[in-house]
Amino acid sequence: MTLPRRRGSPSPGGRFLIVHTDPHLHLLFDLLAWGSAAALGRLLYGWRLKAMAAPIAARIGPAYAFALAFGAIAGAWAAGSFNTGLMAVPHPSHSIAGALAGAILAVELYKWRRGIRISTGGIWVGPIALGIAVGRIGCFFAGVADETYGTPTTRPWGVDLGDGIARHPVQLYESAAMFGFLAIYLVALGRRARWTRTRAFYLFVMVYALQRFAWEFLKPYPRIAGPLDLFQLLCIAMIFYALAFDARARRHA
Repeated sequence: MTLPRRRGSPSPGGRFLIVHTDPHLHLLFDLLAWGSAAALGRLLYGWRLKAMAAPIAARIGPAYAFALAFGAIAGAWAAGSFNTGLMAVPHPSHSIAGALAGAILAVELYKWRRGIRISTGGIWVGPIALGIAVGRIGCFFAGVADETYGTPTTRPWGVDLGDGIARHPVQLYESAAMFGFLAIYLVALGRRARWTRTRAFYLFVMVYALQRFAWEFLKPYPRIAGPLDLFQLLCIAMIFYALAFDARARRHA
């Protein structure tokens, strides 16, 4: 529904979309994200990934899960809190980009110590993509209180999340990008494309980092290196990681 523009909105033509938001919706969508990701992971394991995952599970050992969880949690809170610590009112926070970067670092260090050179992240590609896509919808409906909103825009699809300003729906941009990647991945998995067994995780990281890097220009986060914010620097690091490890995977293949 479009309504007359409120004072302070930059939308053209005097009209923009007003979204009714509620911070409590974030928890609901978080639960949906975790539940749908777990269900998809179980489905994909039985459908296509069991043969790939079984020999990997035999090599990585039980401490792998601990390294993964520790890296994701530490990275999420470290990156998120560093970013919000630069704001006018510093406070702790968490970030999916930080979680992904932290998990990658912890797992690769663990694999290096154990001499494991194969990709172990293929089984997580579908669930992570779906979890991010659903979770970002929750960020959108949580409104400006979630602190993931976009910058003001004059585009006709600008949305008012409760502060009377038409903004880029950056949360939905990211959600759409992840749904798009997931669709391509599922089609390729159904066709038994080789990259879905050997390089899927690195390609996922590449796509995630590239699209997240782009959307960060549409967020009012503190800039710490010229025009770049913290998450763009993390994205650059993940892009180089994906390029290097994908090249190694192609050589081995």
